[in-house]
Amino acid sequence: MSEPINDSKGCGGVMRVAPAGFTTAADPFRLAAECAALTHGHPSGYLSAGVLGSLVAALFAGERLAAALDMATETLRTYDSHEETLAALTAARALAAGGRPTPEQLESLGGGWVGEEALAIAVCCALAAVDVRDGLLLAVNHSGDTDSTGSIAGNILGAIHGESAIPQHLLLDLELRDVITTVADDLAEAFYGEGVGGECEPYDARVRDWLLRYPGN
Repeated sequence: MSEPINDSKGCGGVMRVAPAGFTTAADPFRLAAECAALTHGHPSGYLSAGVLGSLVAALFAGERLAAALDMATETLRTYDSHEETLAALTAARALAAGGRPTPEQLESLGGGWVGEEALAIAVCCALAAVDVRDGLLLAVNHSGDTDSTGSIAGNILGAIHGESAIPQHLLLDLELRDVITTVADDLAEAFYGEGVGGECEPYDARVRDWLLRYPGN
């Protein structure tokens, strides 16, 4: 982050960092921000990612969304050039407080093409949603970068409600579902699985499998 390679604040950084919040990292905000900063050098490109990493970590630890947002915002304020991301989050929370937003109201937060706007739309939808399906529908029904806002909202709602809350009909024709499930299960096993870090043969076998599946590790 101290030596950015560009000035991009596209939403690609925040879109990909939710797994940083699922790890046991001591500082998930910084981990997520650093991951995004590899390709997105504008502060709003990587600080929005930091917020999402912090949110996912707090939600996974059992915090309610409002409290998790307060925690992420407090950390965000400690970083230079945080004002744009903070303003977007503040606007998102204010809009959600007024009830379920219309697509036109969501667009007051921007189109979602850049990091802070995509995060703001996703946060607003997650706050206003009654369940996972409702939140996803909110996040993909506007005229902006809907795949990005839907993805980020799904990260937040998934961390709140868990896999079982996803409507099954949305999973039936999901492309590469088996690959996605395998990667998610491996991540969970690596950080939270029974026997991880021990000397037992089953763990050794899993490590061998991981090295074959992820040779660049």
